[in-house]
Amino acid sequence: MERHRITLKINGESHLFEVESRETLLQVLRDRLDLTGAKEGCGRGECGACTVLINGRPINACLVLAVAVQDQDILTIEGLSDGDTLHPLQKSFVERGAIQCGFCTPGMILTAKGFLDKTPGPTEAEVRRNLVGNFCRCTGYTKIVEAILDTSEA
Repeated sequence: MERHRITLKINGESHLFEVESRETLLQVLRDRLDLTGAKEGCGRGECGACTVLINGRPINACLVLAVAVQDQDILTIEGLSDGDTLHPLQKSFVERGAIQCGFCTPGMILTAKGFLDKTPGPTEAEVRRNLVGNFCRCTGYTKIVEAILDTSEA
């Protein structure tokens, strides 16, 4: 298998890796950096559990080869807070009880962040449409949508 030396900018820090051609961004995040917020749910880009932001856009890390995102800005859930201070979306998810088992939460939060950065003051219908592709089996989405709307109003 062919190997490549790449630099990935993750959560504001540059990291040098030697990766195989077929290695996904999700594998690098979880296995090399121990950034386990992004989860492998389906491995096919259908559940959203592995969502990260690449240049501000929500992307399924299980579908992206690590070599394809060299030198791009990658934000994981671990890089969203400022030390011990939660990002407003994280805080709202906690306050609203939108984090039942927590498996989908990082992907939901990052999807919402990418959306809110581009769409301030969205309607409930817009929030719900934006969450398509992020599956939650615990909450029924109501508390998630409320948490996103609360953040957009703050």
